[in-house]
Amino acid sequence: MGIIRTEFEFTNPSNPALSSVVANALIDTGAVHLCLPEHIALQLDLKELEQREVTLANGRRVKVPYCGPVEIRFKNRRCFTGAMIMGDEPLVGAIPMEDMDLVILPTRQSVDVNPASPNIPMSLAKGMVHAH
Repeated sequence: MGIIRTEFEFTNPSNPALSSVVANALIDTGAVHLCLPEHIALQLDLKELEQREVTLANGRRVKVPYCGPVEIRFKNRRCFTGAMIMGDEPLVGAIPMEDMDLVILPTRQSVDVNPASPNIPMSLAKGMVHAH
């Protein structure tokens, strides 16, 4: 599919006086969480909540700071989450993508709001039950 980067806005909802940070983020559906580089965490004055152990692509396990809260905005969507502080660029994983109801458009190498729900994010509150 290739590498997809998309512009997101990151904010610290605990400190509305701080400016938000707009940055291109790598989209990685194989990753689960939001990852932010240290310089963005510092700009947003994010507080460390705990340490988390993460498994890197090469199989190595490392402990990283988990900070928050972070508000992520994309077009008419937003979500609130924590962030692993690691790497040299923002990385948006599956949880924030699902939370904002965003989809990958492989032929365009881009991300957009779900065309099936363009005005408001859609989500499942519980699993579907199939009648027998």
